[in-house]
Amino acid sequence: KNFQAIVSCIGGDGTIYIIPKSFEIALNKLMSEIQSTFRGLGLLIPYCWKKGEACVVRGSDTIWYRGKVVEVNGGTLKVQYIDRGYLESIPQCHLYPTTFYTDIPPFCIPCQLYKMLPVGNAWQQDAVDCLQELLTNEEVEIHVEELPVNPWDKLSISLYFGGMSLSSFMAHQKYCVAEDSQDVQKLELFVGDIHVSSSYTLPPLPVPGDAFPVRVTHLVSPKEVYICLGPSENLRKQSDTEKGTSSDSESLDEALKWCNKIVKSFPLLTSFKKELPCLAEYTDGFWYRAKLLSVTQLVPVQILIQFVDYGTYFIASTSRQVLRHIPYCLLKYPVQAVRVLLTGFRPASDDKNTKRIPYSPEWSLKALWAMVDCVEGKHLSASILTLSPEVTISLYGDDKNLVHLKLIEMGLAELDE
Repeated sequence: KNFQAIVSCIGGDGTIYIIPKSFEIALNKLMSEIQSTFRGLGLLIPYCWKKGEACVVRGSDTIWYRGKVVEVNGGTLKVQYIDRGYLESIPQCHLYPTTFYTDIPPFCIPCQLYKMLPVGNAWQQDAVDCLQELLTNEEVEIHVEELPVNPWDKLSISLYFGGMSLSSFMAHQKYCVAEDSQDVQKLELFVGDIHVSSSYTLPPLPVPGDAFPVRVTHLVSPKEVYICLGPSENLRKQSDTEKGTSSDSESLDEALKWCNKIVKSFPLLTSFKKELPCLAEYTDGFWYRAKLLSVTQLVPVQILIQFVDYGTYFIASTSRQVLRHIPYCLLKYPVQAVRVLLTGFRPASDDKNTKRIPYSPEWSLKALWAMVDCVEGKHLSASILTLSPEVTISLYGDDKNLVHLKLIEMGLAELDE
């Protein structure tokens, strides 16, 4: 069974404690009942505590939690919060023995990674620290692989964050190895780890003739632009028919958020094959999906890349370490920006503006900036005319008129029947 869960705690031995999202309502209800039942301080009179005894614990946040005594050491007790998983040494005055709620099973589940052996046969402190920093209080996807013989033992799972396998990530960091040699290839994390052709996919496009909302993310020239498709009823129906309802619960934005959290552990790019997918750091300090286009300079090495979800181009210097390998999990999302050609107009034959677009000299820079004004921040819609050899569209402004009519009025373009 697969389900979403919150990682409540990472134990000192590497145990991963999770709370299934489906348990949240029942847990919140129980917590409310406990708060209304227990008020004030803990037990202030002497009491002979026993190992394994049920109790309620007043946490540092002054909230009461269900607990279990795991060790008695004088006036201090080591207690496990049974609905969270974590251990804490607590003075007796912050506990209260109880038989209430003992018939309700713990809401958190102790887990271990399926068929993964920690280096040294026990999770080392740096590995535990990594797990704690990465996962604590985060929502993840759980795949149950094997049930324990004893129901109180650990559940064997595969865990995915942002679509990335935790087992693959920990193995890549050399914190653990696969128990079965046949599983080693399954743990390959990055494009380029194994010799498999990898590339981005295009999103499903609407049926030609249907109108759909779009957003222009980049202009190459007044006729060549990159668009992001907005939500469309026709597009959703077509996508469901062609590809089925997606089982991926993590969006691309969520996956990129996770990758940015751990991106410094990703290897730097050392192979510069054309069209190779990669992660690239933009000037805002965030890492985005990109692909390599060409080497523009050898000393120092500079590479022309394109951010595939925006269409924008960028010169990346390898000396600044802004290019890294991309995890396979980010390739399952189609590119967000689609290159299209606008139809119905062409450059004005009598455009006397001397400043031209260097890579597209048939167009003046004034025409380009005029088109930017027509599309930037506007609610646009489009209709596809052809899908091959190029995707061509008619683009309409928020006034429902063709956007290129403004350029024609300004004498920067003319109709092209």
